[in-house]
Amino acid sequence: MKRFKYILMVLGILLIISACSSNDDEAKESSENDEAEELNLEMSVTTSETSTWFLGAEKLAEDIEKETDGRITIDVFANEQLSGGDSGKAVELLSKGNIDLTFNSTIIYSVLDDRFGVASAPFIFDDLEDADEAFNGKAGEMLEEVVREKNVEPLGYGENGFRQITNGVKEIKGPEDLDGLKIRIPGITMYTDLFRALGADPATMTFSEVFTALQQGTIDGQENPIDVIYSSKLNEVQDYITMWNYSYDPLVLGINKDLYDSLSEEDQALFKELGKEAAAYQVEITREREKEQIEELEEAGLNFYYPNEEEIEAYREAVEPVFEKYESIWGEDLLDAFKS
Repeated sequence: MKRFKYILMVLGILLIISACSSNDDEAKESSENDEAEELNLEMSVTTSETSTWFLGAEKLAEDIEKETDGRITIDVFANEQLSGGDSGKAVELLSKGNIDLTFNSTIIYSVLDDRFGVASAPFIFDDLEDADEAFNGKAGEMLEEVVREKNVEPLGYGENGFRQITNGVKEIKGPEDLDGLKIRIPGITMYTDLFRALGADPATMTFSEVFTALQQGTIDGQENPIDVIYSSKLNEVQDYITMWNYSYDPLVLGINKDLYDSLSEEDQALFKELGKEAAAYQVEITREREKEQIEELEEAGLNFYYPNEEEIEAYREAVEPVFEKYESIWGEDLLDAFKS
């Protein structure tokens, strides 16, 4: 009888221990679920709240909040407010996890790794169809791996567009027309080498200074996608534009990889799906806007010139030294993927 009571007592203790352990596990699991349930993220965008970049980011934020019933929210900050207006610093903070998501040009990603410059190599794409084929294929996949190496998970490619050249001196048809012109360029060595190869005198300055510099004649011209030219009203201080599609400017919609890896598989899939949709939406409205902007710029008196294939080939020959110098920097395989 005593032995029977002893057995019952032991079983009772075991049941209590098991119950406590189960409750602890459930409490822990519940706590983990509670933590996963709510995420308040911050996203940085280079451009203003009226830009297609911001609209694409806003779409992602709205879709994520809707699909998670408000469990995950994203606050989108325009004009690089999270990095003090410095887009280069923004991608560095994204890589470190101090910013959760960004929409940035691969030109800016060159701050992290020179290989990103391959995406904007001169005259590798004839048109947008060529660019789409590259970024939707092997080249885009290879560049995504470079993005991941920088602790950023790519969610989709956006578009700033082809960079065109404007000036207030003369119509630019071929390399000889660039000889001696002082052209403002992005502050990246590849662009300096490129414009020197074309015979121009490249100058770097913050974009906020460009309008005044053009107005005062400190520089003769500049290069940027149509949206920047239009929104900055550069047609008021420039007379000519050459639509040479010399350098494509893609965007990366990225999320910090440590953050992404910490998400559940369901949330990861959601970010991938909605990120791709948001990036595609940004590309779509960017292209729609560009057509309208070109028409308005033409009506405003800006003189457009569209080089023929022979003239484009002359540019390609002139910039060949750029490829000779940067092939080893970009990587032969990555460059071949973008050129093929």
